[in-house]
Amino acid sequence: MKEIKIIPCLDIKEGRVVKGVKFVNLKDARDPVEAATTYCKQGADELVFLDIFATVENRKTRLEWVKGVRDVTTIPFAVGGGIASIADMKVLIDLGVDKVSINTAAVRRPQLITEAAAEFGREKLVVAIDGRKNPSKSGRPRLEVVIKSGDEPTGIDIVDWAKRVEELGAAEILLTSKDADGTRAGYDLEMTRAVAEAVTIPVTASGGAGTMEHLYQAIVTGKASAVLAASVFHFGEISIPQAKKYLQERGIAIKK
Repeated sequence: MKEIKIIPCLDIKEGRVVKGVKFVNLKDARDPVEAATTYCKQGADELVFLDIFATVENRKTRLEWVKGVRDVTTIPFAVGGGIASIADMKVLIDLGVDKVSINTAAVRRPQLITEAAAEFGREKLVVAIDGRKNPSKSGRPRLEVVIKSGDEPTGIDIVDWAKRVEELGAAEILLTSKDADGTRAGYDLEMTRAVAEAVTIPVTASGGAGTMEHLYQAIVTGKASAVLAASVFHFGEISIPQAKKYLQERGIAIKK
């Protein structure tokens, strides 16, 4: 059985960790350096850092925010937000970031995925996919890719895009349901499973974790290779050790 990763996510706005619901109504959660330190000590498998307003504000990733977290992080560290070119990626990798995550830029110019994989190696590249669920008679894809922090629909089917992302050279997919994000009502299992079964690369489920059972469902029903969560970790409702213990007791192999 493959080992599952537990990944906390730091959504950053104005240098602070924030969390909202369905990508809006953001509230301050905690200091990113303090959060990163805590999650490393608790045994998180990886850490994701997203400068969530960089693309919307048409700017680059704020490097000073990244540096602060990088300096205390002892586990694999992925950064996304405002990354639109090979040069942007190189700056981050030179800073010591383990992986870069691209989203809107990849949809705008898919060839960037291939170029990045060739330049830095596939293992350095994550393609983040944000999606929403449309009514079946809406005339749009049932599971549709959205970009620019969920504000812009693309008309692209999520499964089709996931397959293409793999073909172009991505090492993994970070899949977030805009509908489920911050609701704590559970991951979008339909979306997660549809993508996970369509590709051979790892898929991280994101958006909606509220209980440890939700983590389990994302793995067993959603077929995710990793589970990412924010609110439940930031506000102390679930700790990383609690999550790992629960999943192990349910028969899930956890990354050591």
